[in-house]
Amino acid sequence: MSTPSISGFTFLRNGIKLGFPFEASIGSLLPLVDEFVIAVGAGEDDTLNKIKSIGDPKIRIIETVWNERMAERGFVYAQQKMIAQYSCIGDWAFYLEGDEVLHEAELPAIRSSLEKHHNNPEVEALVFDYHHFYGSSDWCAISPAWYRRECRLIRNTIRSYAPDGQFWVVMDKHRRGRMPKAALANAHIYHYGHVRKLDYMQAKMDQVSKYWLGTAPKMSYSIDPLAIRRFTGMHPQIVLDWLSSEAETQFNLNPHHQLTKRERRHRLAMKLEKWFGLELSHKHYKLVA
Repeated sequence: MSTPSISGFTFLRNGIKLGFPFEASIGSLLPLVDEFVIAVGAGEDDTLNKIKSIGDPKIRIIETVWNERMAERGFVYAQQKMIAQYSCIGDWAFYLEGDEVLHEAELPAIRSSLEKHHNNPEVEALVFDYHHFYGSSDWCAISPAWYRRECRLIRNTIRSYAPDGQFWVVMDKHRRGRMPKAALANAHIYHYGHVRKLDYMQAKMDQVSKYWLGTAPKMSYSIDPLAIRRFTGMHPQIVLDWLSSEAETQFNLNPHHQLTKRERRHRLAMKLEKWFGLELSHKHYKLVA
């Protein structure tokens, strides 16, 4: 039985300006992959040189220019993601966003899951459990507003694309697209996008709004107290320096937080989950194994 090859890939632009832990993200995936393709968009900071300075021969950089007129539901992110994915040559393609990190202790489990399902064509992707940190690295968001599982590793031999950059759609035999058929990776993605310092978050929202036909809100870390819980695990070693220097460290729940309509809906969803044993977060896959 041959060992499956893995291509890592991502896209980045203004990673320093926006406060992404992209060096930790890239470094956490490098031990698992045979190559790492990174589409680096022309920006206003030194992200490109920072990636070059990592100095790992597995890294292959594609320099891109973003379409500033593409303001349709984040499709520019899909374009950049697919530029990188379509350049991957491995049996499998592992997508990791610039604010997502793997835990070094779980790399063997990921490799084991991949080898287990590699020869089963019914399994097209692997699904990861998520730790969505919010406010600081001491807290995790748990409501159905946050996807609790998501595909991050997909076969690179099937027809797939990302309609808005966040998830995959499989196009087989020219039929209407469908969600990938998946198995569990038995590992986590550590998502740190919502623990960045507020100045970084505001800069990100200002950029994102241009590509989603919206106006950037004034950023603050405030959330339904029932939608969050203390994190009791261990963070990946590779992200600890970033957490101590670039992330928010002071976050307290606001007992007077005014619930939005969306948060009220998610409170009801959490009650239904508890009462009936349901799982109501978004799913962009179909578990088959």
